[in-house]
Amino acid sequence: MGTFIGQLIGFAVIVLIIMKYVVPPVRKAMVERQTVVRTQLEDSAKAAQRLADADQYRSVKMDEGRVEARHIIDEAASDSVRIGEQLRIQGGVEAERIKVQGDQQVLLLRSQLIRALRGELGTESLRRAEEIVRAHVADPRELSATVDRFLDEMDAMAPVVTAPAVSPTDLRPASRDAQAAVVAKFDELSAPLSTDDLTKLSAELAAIYTLLVRESTLARYLADTGGVIDAKKLMLEQLLAGKVGSDTLAILSTAVSARWSTNKDFVHCVEHISRLSLLERAEREQQAEEVAEQIFRFGRVLEAQPRLTSLLSDYHEPAAGRVALLRSILDASRGANATTIALLAQSIELLHGERFDEVVADLSQLAVARRGEIVAEVGAASDLSEAQRQRLNQVLTRIYHHPVSVQLTIGPSLLGGLSVAVGDEVIDGTLSSRLAVAALKLPS
Repeated sequence: MGTFIGQLIGFAVIVLIIMKYVVPPVRKAMVERQTVVRTQLEDSAKAAQRLADADQYRSVKMDEGRVEARHIIDEAASDSVRIGEQLRIQGGVEAERIKVQGDQQVLLLRSQLIRALRGELGTESLRRAEEIVRAHVADPRELSATVDRFLDEMDAMAPVVTAPAVSPTDLRPASRDAQAAVVAKFDELSAPLSTDDLTKLSAELAAIYTLLVRESTLARYLADTGGVIDAKKLMLEQLLAGKVGSDTLAILSTAVSARWSTNKDFVHCVEHISRLSLLERAEREQQAEEVAEQIFRFGRVLEAQPRLTSLLSDYHEPAAGRVALLRSILDASRGANATTIALLAQSIELLHGERFDEVVADLSQLAVARRGEIVAEVGAASDLSEAQRQRLNQVLTRIYHHPVSVQLTIGPSLLGGLSVAVGDEVIDGTLSSRLAVAALKLPS
């Protein structure tokens, strides 16, 4: 019994311990678990409700989607019909445009082909014509006949061509009259002079020209139209008395007494008279024609040798070296006339910015004009007969109403006929120029 009671008491203690220490946490855990389960049940219910709402929303949206899809399909069908119609219309327009463009391209290609064929045909025809012409003029008689035909044409031109001016066209009236007065004074004073005196006169005037170029203030004072003539003459006497001859001083006195348009005209008149002195010397020695011809020929040499022209025109280099080069060239060309060499050498020494070939061209014109003639530069494929030269001279004299000096240049490339240049006027009747004109008319 005691054992039982003891066991009972032990059991009671255990139960009491369990009730006090075990049951409350278990009960709390159960409550918490129940709360969790209840919460989960509530969340599950809410999730089920949301799922139901989602199913309902999905059903609604699917219905709306079906309606929208039917609407889109209807619009797409309508748009496809409209777009198809537009494409058919645009296709027709584009096809018409391509057709028109194709027609234009065909016409353009056809035109280009025709032009090319014409060009080739024209070029071939021109080449063949040149061959025929060359073969034709290979016969000296036929070549001479082309010159005669040109002279016949020149005869017909006689009534309509006017004479070119022989006097310098680059001078204004005042300077032209002044230069004429100085030249008249030179002609008066040079009549009794010897060739040595003319050479000395030329050298003195060349030196005066160099002085005037270097001393521009002196040149301006002497050419000034507002200055007192007696004062200018007095200055000349004070500067030049005993240094130059009386004839040189008289010519300069006439020059300072005249009215000049510009200082430059006055200075170049001094150079002009210096050249005339040497040309007058050539006239006295019966060499004027030879001098004019040699100067003309040398001008042609300069045209063919631009490098030589540059060397002789470089006035920054010492004149002595350039004159030596000139003399070596003239001596090598079968010997030039002494007056020709003197004129060209003087021109080199007096260069001051001008091109030497232009100076030589002016000198050539002056040499011919001094003889009372005008220059006709004639180009021919071969030399002319004496009868043709005489006829050409007669025709040109009738046309220009003035004696004409013919300066002939032979160039086989001209083929036939003649080319005549008098001043700025050119009459080109060469066969080569006619072929060139035909070539220009060919379609490009």
